Amino acid sequence: MDEAGNGPDGAVTRVAVTEAAAGLLRRLRAAHGPLMFHQSGGCCDGSAPMCFPAGEFRTGASDVLLERLTVAGVAEPVEFWMAADQFARWRHTRLIVDVVPGRGSGFSLEAPEGVRFLIRSRLLNAVEEGRPGGAEG
Repeated sequence: MDEAGNGPDGAVTRVAVTEAAAGLLRRLRAAHGPLMFHQSGGCCDGSAPMCFPAGEFRTGASDVLLERLTVAGVAEPVEFWMAADQFARWRHTRLIVDVVPGRGSGFSLEAPEGVRFLIRSRLLNAVEEGRPGGAEG
């Protein structure tokens, strides 16, 4: 998957990762095994994507699986989950997982690395959202 949000087949995806985030995911995968993301939309660091060992964060009916991210050098897809109420507000956006210097949440796997994941976003266009005829509005 590339930063523009296209999968290996060129199809539009809802979530993408930057190369910097992919590099960090490779390191975290080597240290912790299979990974997952969850973004809750809570206050403070709760609104940032949190990275956990796969299955460590319990998801349920109040969560939406947005993507199974394919990351070069990571053996299995990295699931990206979002709280349903948060997704209701972000449903028209493409999310790009990036990494920046600084300390984020103590619960996310990257916290000891001195960096944190964050979301960059852009609005999906009519074609990407699948609106009939690609009509705007």
